Amino acid sequence: MNIHGLQKMTLLDFPGRVACTVFFGGCDFRCPFCHNWELLDGSCPPLMDDAELLRFLEKRKGLLDGVCFTGGEPLLQKELPRLAEEIKALGYPIKLDTNGNHPDALRAMLERGLVDYVAMDIKNAPGRYAETVGLPELDLAPVRRSVELLLEGTVDYEFRTTVIDQLHDADSFAEIGAWIRGAKRYFLQPFKDRDTVPFGGLSAPNAEKLRLYRQTVLPFVQAAEIRGADD
Repeated sequence: MNIHGLQKMTLLDFPGRVACTVFFGGCDFRCPFCHNWELLDGSCPPLMDDAELLRFLEKRKGLLDGVCFTGGEPLLQKELPRLAEEIKALGYPIKLDTNGNHPDALRAMLERGLVDYVAMDIKNAPGRYAETVGLPELDLAPVRRSVELLLEGTVDYEFRTTVIDQLHDADSFAEIGAWIRGAKRYFLQPFKDRDTVPFGGLSAPNAEKLRLYRQTVLPFVQAAEIRGADD
């Protein structure tokens, strides 16, 4: 099993834990604001295999107390449950980042107790979802099933949206709030441009808009916060 990237230590990716972040190649979305575009089609050369990752984690016992799976879309990896089992056997809790488009794989991981925290992206209100994920059309039913699965509360979780001025407005967040009603926590993450972002011309909303969007979604969820803003 190929690993396409490894951040050896992060204090940000896994709430309350000192973790490493494991990047997997391949994704079924083509979000124009993606920071990891080179991973999307799986053509990026692998950094290591799973055996090397496990050796790294064995050596980092006592220094790290969590492992994050991200991508790309980790749930596209058929061997992910096996790798998760081996990582859990080393004593590490696992956080999973997902686009929500693979609810059966997500449910299987949860039922086997292989994930301790899930961060699921809510890309936009349903009417602009395909546009926001860079596809001509999209069956949103799988994403809706993943939302419903997390709202059951069998695992700790968050929903999050990368907020882009050209793709979101207050109506977007009114619809998102109604969709994820009752969610434990929701984060609005203002877009940050990078050299790896595939399309130019995108920008984050200003602070006033971000505060408005948070206030718009707040009545629907238990907690809503702006994360990663510069001010």
